[in-house]
Amino acid sequence: MTSAAARDITLSSTSMEAEDPAGTLSTAQRYLTLMTVVLGSSLYGTALLTTSTILPQMQGALSATQDEVAWVMTFNILATAVVTPMTGWLVSRFGSRRVMVWSVGWFTLATLLCGMAQSLEGLVLWRILQGGAGAPLVPLSQSILFATFPRHQHSMVMSIFGMAVAVAPVFGPVYGGYLAEAHSWRWSFYMLVPIGIAATVGMAWTLPSDNQLTKVRFDWTGFIALATALAAIQLVLARGARLDWFDSTEIVVECLIAGIAFYVFLIHSLGARNPFVNLKLLTDRNYAIGLALVTIYGMLNFTPMVLLPPLLQQQAGYPDALVGQVIGSRGLGMLVGFMMAGLMNRLDPRLTMAFGFGLQTVAGLWMLTFDLNVTMEILVINSMIQGFAVGVVWVPITAVAFGTLDAKHYAEASAIFHLLRNIGSSFFISLSIAEIVRTSGANYSRMTEMISPYNRALTTPGLTGGWNFDTVPGLARVAKEIGRQSMMIGYLNAFTMYTVTSGLAVLFVLMVRGRKTV
Repeated sequence: MTSAAARDITLSSTSMEAEDPAGTLSTAQRYLTLMTVVLGSSLYGTALLTTSTILPQMQGALSATQDEVAWVMTFNILATAVVTPMTGWLVSRFGSRRVMVWSVGWFTLATLLCGMAQSLEGLVLWRILQGGAGAPLVPLSQSILFATFPRHQHSMVMSIFGMAVAVAPVFGPVYGGYLAEAHSWRWSFYMLVPIGIAATVGMAWTLPSDNQLTKVRFDWTGFIALATALAAIQLVLARGARLDWFDSTEIVVECLIAGIAFYVFLIHSLGARNPFVNLKLLTDRNYAIGLALVTIYGMLNFTPMVLLPPLLQQQAGYPDALVGQVIGSRGLGMLVGFMMAGLMNRLDPRLTMAFGFGLQTVAGLWMLTFDLNVTMEILVINSMIQGFAVGVVWVPITAVAFGTLDAKHYAEASAIFHLLRNIGSSFFISLSIAEIVRTSGANYSRMTEMISPYNRALTTPGLTGGWNFDTVPGLARVAKEIGRQSMMIGYLNAFTMYTVTSGLAVLFVLMVRGRKTV
């Protein structure tokens, strides 16, 4: 978000308060607005968790590899990351009402097209549109509700809004998993379309008209340079393992494009009067550490939701409905965590963050004990612990990041804050998938070397058990089991990355300055 856009939003908010739109609306219109805004802002989180549940079925239906089907998640998150900082400019140019209505409308259309996609390329394209369209929904929802309700009702409205937005993603994976198992993965997208239509019509009907819009300059140079750099890096991470990294001309070219684009972005941002991203904000120590923490938060938040469904469905044999319950239990844990964060707001934020990230580290260490016989009860409890930790740390991270900043920088600082959260998610998912592909292939090669007539252990019936090495079907079953075990080793390596990153966050927490104003 540019500084000019941030100033314009402030002016628009001031004029809106001066006109007191809350006083001109009836009680019924206010609560209809609350309902439609909650529906719209809940769609993105629900779609994200539901999509993670059906990744294995989409992989089989679209004949994609594991790293390719992960693009459905990573490029959606990346699109959200790129478009989110544009929210301020969009509001100043078109108004909150138009941006919300068109965002929900395009999001709903993109969701329908995702369900109708016939190829992986088409699905990824519509997921990019879905992520970009849904990016402004959550940032705008709070400001719209503040403008709709009188000040003395703000706490009550935000409680309802936060609770509803946290609860909705819990049900999405559960129902999406059942629909995918009963019909197909397409119905997990189709079930969101009626909700999106209802939200679009409701917002168009209930939201007040925008007044006193002003046109502000947008830093297109910084935006295009940053978007190009992020897209190129994402392609490198997504395709590097499959193309053997720098032995591929494509990877080399994408790295050059990313390097040049990022250089242009840095030089332009340091010299521009109103840059797309104000890098001078990084001089605030707590804000800089807060950005590191929110990046790690993003890395830890979505990665398990992408890794677990393929592991459980393809390797452990879980049906889609049970996978949906595992993902849904994570959402339930997040709901409890957000509620607990409100009760813990009087504590030092460093203690709360250390507790949350420490809890994620414990959950990661527990995941390192998983094997292909892991039970449903263990998966549900572990997912709830992870979700609870994610919910607990969000509020103190925000308090630390913005506690020492001047209030006039909140708008553009928030844009960078949410940008890095989404970038962390997108990049870490790709790194984890790349590690799984690399190590599973290497371990498969090592273990198959042991299946040889010269291995005396294979000639001893008491040691080989029920495995048969003398027939082609027997060897096929052995090869399948070796593939499962080598893939499990790859997942354990990814879980190790998750655990180490969680522990690293605790170290960053120790660097935060302890101030009563934080």
